[in-house]
Amino acid sequence: MLELRNLVKRYPVGDGEPVRAVDGVSLAVGPGELVALYGPSGSGKTTLLMMIAALLRPDSGSVTMDGRDVSRLSEREAARFRLSELGFVRQSLHLLESASALDNAALKLMGTDLGADAAQRRVIPLLERLGLSGRVDHRAERLSMGERQRVMIARALSTEPKLVLADEPTSNLDSARGEEVLRLLTEVCRERRTAVLLVTHDPMAAAHADRVHALRDGKLVEYGPGRLAVAAQ
Repeated sequence: MLELRNLVKRYPVGDGEPVRAVDGVSLAVGPGELVALYGPSGSGKTTLLMMIAALLRPDSGSVTMDGRDVSRLSEREAARFRLSELGFVRQSLHLLESASALDNAALKLMGTDLGADAAQRRVIPLLERLGLSGRVDHRAERLSMGERQRVMIARALSTEPKLVLADEPTSNLDSARGEEVLRLLTEVCRERRTAVLLVTHDPMAAAHADRVHALRDGKLVEYGPGRLAVAAQ
């Protein structure tokens, strides 16, 4: 499914040596598997996700999905990849405030050949599965933070992607709402055999994963019981 091979991304810093935001990362995620990347802010997690989403080109290495190197896609091909094969649950909740939960969830599908009505029909079962059956007609501005995050998950899953990237999905939620969102994301993705790569600095989020890798200063480092707190320092 997803395979990263020796990914490197550097950023220039004045006249000094470039900073390696991602430094030789290799990782694989299979269908239906949830893999967590745990690490503090500035460890390279978001840069890694941006390269997987073909929003940022690596300096070296490759990102392959089903054997295709997405880091070499043209801009048009990359946009199609993000639309049809990738779901992205971002840390910031980009919802249209005056639009309903239903319209917000269907927004990605409206970029496909489906019409608006068909797009809405497609996402209604997802919203119901995510516990929003009674909120589909509510405008985004009337939704709680947990409900807004679930709308974002429904949008990400609406095109039945092979891979979901989740960037700090619990950062705006209290522990109870965060646990609920993670449980629902995990359940729905397992049902659909969707691969999930979750980046987080939240030990509760990491606990939902099949495997956890720690990322520190752009490198994958050893992970084991008791090492989460060390990686976050």
